[in-house]
Amino acid sequence: MPTIYSFPPIAGDRAKILILGSMPGEASLAAKQYYAHQRNAFWPIMTQWLQIDAHASYEEKIAALRSSPIALWDVLKSCKRVGSLDSMIETGSQIGNDFPSFFSTHRKITHVLFNGGTAEASFKRYVLPGSDLGLIFARLPSTSPANARLSFDDKCRTWHEMLHSAVKS
Repeated sequence: MPTIYSFPPIAGDRAKILILGSMPGEASLAAKQYYAHQRNAFWPIMTQWLQIDAHASYEEKIAALRSSPIALWDVLKSCKRVGSLDSMIETGSQIGNDFPSFFSTHRKITHVLFNGGTAEASFKRYVLPGSDLGLIFARLPSTSPANARLSFDDKCRTWHEMLHSAVKS
């Protein structure tokens, strides 16, 4: 089973909210872009929240994130997985990203929002043990096309409510 690696974090000086996925899927790894799968709801949700053109280039989306209070990263630095599904990650192959360094660099972050349950579970298992971060954590519905139990509108509403709440606190 191949070892795959996540991307560096995207975070500007205003970052207050860290959104965490688990590990980029195949389409994202091939494109070298966060959330590149055409049916993933992440960018449609974020372009609405950031109030930028839904057809903006990836570079424009990243620039908008960097100038917003949102940072983006993945819990895992590397793992072994075939395909894109989190359920296919080989148990015991996961290595977490360097969150102590990230949080020491980005001291304004107060909230960590998980893009789905696997990101949350991985963070609790590979990052939280032994860490006293003093942050507010919340799980959001996964933007993955595999999460079909919620409509796009329901996902969008939940994400926007949580983002607005985190920004205001």
